[in-house]
Amino acid sequence: MRITKSIILIAGIAMASPVGVGAQQNEAPGQAQAASPNEIDIDGQTMFATACGFCHQSGGRAPGRGPKLAGTTRSDDFIADRVKKGKPGAMPAYGSVFSESQIMAIVGYIRTLEE
Repeated sequence: MRITKSIILIAGIAMASPVGVGAQQNEAPGQAQAASPNEIDIDGQTMFATACGFCHQSGGRAPGRGPKLAGTTRSDDFIADRVKKGKPGAMPAYGSVFSESQIMAIVGYIRTLEE
């Protein structure tokens, strides 16, 4: 328990640390900033497997506690909104857990599913 609290505290401090702020301040006005490594390395399949796979079986290819997602006719906007807001009594909301880019990576993964 004590080790877990220490790990959480260290992770929180590391996330709050202003690493790289100086480099961003030295850029010329109007210069586009490169995407952070976290935004580039988003793996929708892995995120789906770890957060959604418990309910959407076989990587979303079969129904489980949640519906089969392969071949869905729902729009990308609908799926993204459902991930963000959830469905009362059926699916938790992940809007405060995932960034917009992460949600779109999950939607992109769902679109690759074949029946």
